[in-house]
Amino acid sequence: MAQNYDAVRKDIVAILKKPDWDDGSLGPVLVRLAWHASGTYDSKTKTGGSNGATMRFKPESSDGANAGLEHARAFLEPIKQKHPWISYADLWTLAGVVAIEAMNGPKVPWKGGRSDVPPKVAQAQPAKVIPPNGRLPDAAQGAQHIRDVFYRMGFNDQDIVALSGAHSLGRCHTDRSGFSGPWTHTPDRFSNQYYRLLLNVDWREKKWDGPKQYVDPDDELMMLPTDMALIWDPKFKPYVELYAKDKEAFFKDFAAAFAKMLELGVTRQKL
Repeated sequence: MAQNYDAVRKDIVAILKKPDWDDGSLGPVLVRLAWHASGTYDSKTKTGGSNGATMRFKPESSDGANAGLEHARAFLEPIKQKHPWISYADLWTLAGVVAIEAMNGPKVPWKGGRSDVPPKVAQAQPAKVIPPNGRLPDAAQGAQHIRDVFYRMGFNDQDIVALSGAHSLGRCHTDRSGFSGPWTHTPDRFSNQYYRLLLNVDWREKKWDGPKQYVDPDDELMMLPTDMALIWDPKFKPYVELYAKDKEAFFKDFAAAFAKMLELGVTRQKL
């Protein structure tokens, strides 16, 4: 069967607008799916990453960090059925880059050729093919935790700050992460607003029964402890300042870092 990635791209774009979902767009949750499917990579053991699409199986599917992503996977299922030749691993990562571009973000380099772990293999050797829970960032933690997670994948401090800019999109939900609210005023548009808000808003701890998070004076926007760490840490903050004033630098660095993340652990068959 012919592999027409352009046709898949068009079908992804066609489902992005969804008035009854969050802020009217599936884009943010598809970016999160691509991010979380890739962010399990461990450079030392060469395990995890987007290859294999192992989030289809437990324990990865039940990792608290992936709460709500069953919806993203379900939204893409009709496209998978329409184009059965494409792997889930390719579909999930392609959906992320297509969504970013459709939401006025940069064009992220992407190459197909990922393969899926067969269900029988996942059932027979789960510990061998499915990464353990706990590899994704814990939003309640600080700078050292962030570095532990991203350094494990092979990223540096600048990459960390650039990739954190994905928080220009979407919002948190109490029934998923436990946190609540959007990071920016335009959660369906990719921009450098996240960095400008981090630097310029008088963030204060939210008074509520939920986990520690920070809100603006009007309690309309929020930041997580991992977000605040970017301006509290002296090595992270200069990059926040750079991206706040230079959108093009942010777009360039984000596209490169996100493309690298989607490639972690990917091996392709040589023809």
